[in-house]
Amino acid sequence: MKKQVTVVGLGRFGSRIARTLYQLGHDVMAIDQDEARVQQMMGEVTYAVRGDATNEAVLRELGVHNFDVAIVAIGTNVQASIMVSVLLKTMGIPYIVSRANNELHGNTLERIGCNKVVYPEMEMGVRLAHGLFNPNVQEHMEITPSFGISRIAVPDKYTGMALAEAGLAGKGDRNGLLVVALKRGDEVTLSPDPDEKLLVGDILVVVGWDNLVSKITTT
Repeated sequence: MKKQVTVVGLGRFGSRIARTLYQLGHDVMAIDQDEARVQQMMGEVTYAVRGDATNEAVLRELGVHNFDVAIVAIGTNVQASIMVSVLLKTMGIPYIVSRANNELHGNTLERIGCNKVVYPEMEMGVRLAHGLFNPNVQEHMEITPSFGISRIAVPDKYTGMALAEAGLAGKGDRNGLLVVALKRGDEVTLSPDPDEKLLVGDILVVVGWDNLVSKITTT
């Protein structure tokens, strides 16, 4: 369903979110104090506005209080991040997502009532660490420090094998991983058949322990 979203802070993180939400069909107002950043977003979002989001009068004049979702994507200025989040909360925005630089910052944002706190630098660090020495791991989402969801390119050793033959057909199989999806070109198959043969270029989405993912992708 189409939502009205405001994104405050148009650095790399905020601008990427704003563009993507707009491409997904949502109404997006992007706000930043930097005129150059605002100009770069023209035509990329519904509205790109230069303004001081730490000023409640400015936010109300822009009609931010009528939006469904607010994303506070401010990077290094922790004080501004907290001030904007507090203002948005007091204005009654139904759902607020705020970016945090560290655990203390994140705990503060949670205490003032942000619905979701994200740690982009920390999350990127985890993803980089998982794929740094293992090129088959294209993406990783941590669930616990040693368990998560990984997107992996099918290793050459499994090309031509059925999922069952490769030990990837289910949670109880010898590799101990659950394959939840197979991507082949533009097509995605959820819970692929154990007899599905793996082809060059296939991508698997697997759930399991990190050491087991490493085992099948590096040995």
